[in-house]
Amino acid sequence: MVSQNTTATRDIGFTHEDFAALLDKYDYHFSPGDIVPGTVFSMEPRGALIDIGAKTAAYIPIQEMSINRVDDPEEVLQKEETREFFILTDENEDGQLTLSIRRIEYLRAWERVRQLQAEDATVRSNVFATNRGGALVRIEGLRGFIPGSHISTRQAKEDLVGQDLPLKFLEVDEDRNRLVLSHRRALVERKMNGLQVGEVVTGLVRGIKPYGAFIDIGGVSGLLHISEISHDHIDTPHSVFNVNDELKVMIIDLDAERGRISLSTKQLEPEPGDMLKNRDIVFEKAEEMAERYRQKLLQQEQGEEPEIQPPADVATSEPEETPSTTEEE
Repeated sequence: MVSQNTTATRDIGFTHEDFAALLDKYDYHFSPGDIVPGTVFSMEPRGALIDIGAKTAAYIPIQEMSINRVDDPEEVLQKEETREFFILTDENEDGQLTLSIRRIEYLRAWERVRQLQAEDATVRSNVFATNRGGALVRIEGLRGFIPGSHISTRQAKEDLVGQDLPLKFLEVDEDRNRLVLSHRRALVERKMNGLQVGEVVTGLVRGIKPYGAFIDIGGVSGLLHISEISHDHIDTPHSVFNVNDELKVMIIDLDAERGRISLSTKQLEPEPGDMLKNRDIVFEKAEEMAERYRQKLLQQEQGEEPEIQPPADVATSEPEETPSTTEEE
């Protein structure tokens, strides 16, 4: 009998060490940054054990279960559930890997935000907090910032908390974790859809700068550049306007991409200098002068006459960069 057992052992020729070596040969090698499928093996008070095919069940802590706050692991995971997990860290001293769902959501959120920016999409988000510089929102779970200069409202910033705002993207930078948005640009774009170049609108002077005046037209701001106030020379817009003055202005340019509306009263002057000498006549004949302007534009587009030149005594040069309408005080 002893001889037979010895022969059987010799024939098998496969020890426990051989079996372990075989397991190592076919074992998966997991690295941080990999995304792997896994099945929830056991729920824990502050996390869960996940079977991903490694020698030891991997662990996902509650803070890595979602891009949003999670108070109970069962809000996200259920036992026996199978889904994708991100390998966050290498094996610890016990041979256990740490996993994350939050990192997958984070990566896909940035991908989605970049796509929305490329489409120049308008998104809506709820303001959850404000600070000295502006307001905070969440887009696809990511924290976004609206600078104060891009909040188009007369309300105090603190009163914006809880409000749903339309927003456009200003900056999307995953490497720097910067997501900057504009409420003003979204409103300007929406307002632009109902505006046309050559149209006369009524607005209020909301701010005066050395380079021009900011005019509120229906809740959005347009820039009346100093060179577009009158054919006569003007030293400063402060000598012509006061804050809260009501004006008739003509739209001469709409730039939806930059959220800019450019305005003019110069083009409405029946005679050069009327904005300085007789403002009432300018507003009285605004529609008539605007119609002439539109006809001239049409003729220029059709090549029927050369571009209209301003009077010789009027400087036509402008600064290299016209300030954006978002630079209101």
